[in-house]
Amino acid sequence: MSVRVVPVVDAPWDDVRTVFGTRGDPSSCWCQFFKVDAANWKAGDRTSFERSLCDQVDEARAAKGAGPGLLAYSDDEPAGWVAIEPRAAYRRIVTKPAVADVDPSVGADDTWVVSCFVVRVGQRRKGIASTLLAGAVEHARANGARVIEAFPVEAGAGVTSAELYHGPLSVFEAAGFEVLARPRERRAFVRLTL
Repeated sequence: MSVRVVPVVDAPWDDVRTVFGTRGDPSSCWCQFFKVDAANWKAGDRTSFERSLCDQVDEARAAKGAGPGLLAYSDDEPAGWVAIEPRAAYRRIVTKPAVADVDPSVGADDTWVVSCFVVRVGQRRKGIASTLLAGAVEHARANGARVIEAFPVEAGAGVTSAELYHGPLSVFEAAGFEVLARPRERRAFVRLTL
């Protein structure tokens, strides 16, 4: 199996659609939950959130920017997604007590956040998340990040695949991220200084 990771700005939109699918949480969220306030989240729908992500990709493409994430391909088939951007892009994350308590420089352009992963059914348990995280770290570093943060979940009995959208803690620890806080049971606040 050959896995490669590319910035979403370099991928066809149909490949993004393939990864997000037509059912389950990814197909209704499109990585917009942390970007909109509660009122817009409640008022939004699948179509509007897909359009928002597509617009973000188009804007980044036009500006020759980093974009909101990366896609993984397994043997040239779209297999997964990771969302990573400067912390300021995520309205809901910058207000989390764990972030504000650990680092008062909330919103700094050189602090990036890995907010979510999507790995397609049939591609799971093949190391796609680890490959996506490695690609995200390199992508953020190449675009000026000095710190990367995330809120991964401790995988184990009773944890569903839907709950792992923040990524498994073990993947982050294997990549050298340090646990800074445990804001909730099974949830960690982690950081990697580049």
